[in-house]
Amino acid sequence: MRSILGRLHLPRFCHAHRTGRGIATQKFANKRPTGIIQVDGAEYPADSWTNVTPTILSKIPLRLHLQPNHPLGIIRSLIEAQFPSFAYLNSLSPIVSTHQNFDELGFPPDHSGRSVTDTYYLNQNTLLRTHTSAHEIDTFRQGHEKWLLTADVYRRDEIDATHSPVFHQVEGARTFSVSQSEMDALKEENETLRARLASTNIFIEDDTKITPTNPWQDTHHPAHAELVATNLKHHLNSLIYRLFSPSYEVEVFFRGKWLEILGCGVVKQRTLDLAGVPNRISWAFGLGLERIAMVLFSIPDIRLFWSTDPRFLDQFKQGEITSFQPYSRFPSCYKDVSFWNAGKDHERIHDNDFCDVVRDVAGNLVEDVKLVSD
Repeated sequence: MRSILGRLHLPRFCHAHRTGRGIATQKFANKRPTGIIQVDGAEYPADSWTNVTPTILSKIPLRLHLQPNHPLGIIRSLIEAQFPSFAYLNSLSPIVSTHQNFDELGFPPDHSGRSVTDTYYLNQNTLLRTHTSAHEIDTFRQGHEKWLLTADVYRRDEIDATHSPVFHQVEGARTFSVSQSEMDALKEENETLRARLASTNIFIEDDTKITPTNPWQDTHHPAHAELVATNLKHHLNSLIYRLFSPSYEVEVFFRGKWLEILGCGVVKQRTLDLAGVPNRISWAFGLGLERIAMVLFSIPDIRLFWSTDPRFLDQFKQGEITSFQPYSRFPSCYKDVSFWNAGKDHERIHDNDFCDVVRDVAGNLVEDVKLVSD
């Protein structure tokens, strides 16, 4: 057996009882489910790929983005209000196949995201979605032409103030016919959106360039792709204005860090072809709810979104953006914790394995975990 030493940071808003001893010893026990895993009333056989933990499984029923007075539910509603003609898809199960999550989206077999150190597997063929794009092809296939999909996603990640193994994404997409009449209508819509944005008090700088390393897709007419990309930019600029217009920190520079909150682009035609809509062209975007909410509500730590403390939850109300007020009287606390690994001496524990052990034992009391020695 090997001793594994880690350092835990308990943040100042936690209320755990703390003793004077800094070292605790515990046998490293694998708490991963075995046999049959039951999730949302369905059963899944465990196998050698199974690495989902009870702590992670306990998050699945919570659906924070559907709670109206929760910061994540408030932001979701504000985003949906910006797209009133879109379908809202908010209740899709997080359990998907590896085919949906990786294969259909063109992830190569050796992509790091497929690793058991990065993704939570129920078994070799079934996992907890790592992105909302796992539903993209199915949603296009069902005939949705304009939609927003909000969901919880799961990635094995470190513990710190801006990273969590469970977080929430909003994905939006819109498809267009390539007919001349629809392209003419899109051109007119773009001009309306451009004029509306020009009347606001925001400055938009767009240095996007079409180059050999950032080209239009070969299957798209450049004029069509330009109209679709312009429509995407106008909609996203309108969304940013709606969310951040009360603030002077639109650049999303938060607590000394630049936070990436959004990615977007013209959808790969392969995706639409697989969905059975080859004669259409589409844009799509994806954004993280937690990071936007952290900026808008001045919430300092991503773990707070999972708090059931009324001193947190009672600060927020549907449709309102208010600044979070800290409520703890306790200072931050650092503790060293030692685990015994009962496995073979040559088996090295991955940092994410250690983080999962800490989450199962200490829950959300721990803000940060560092593996010091194994």
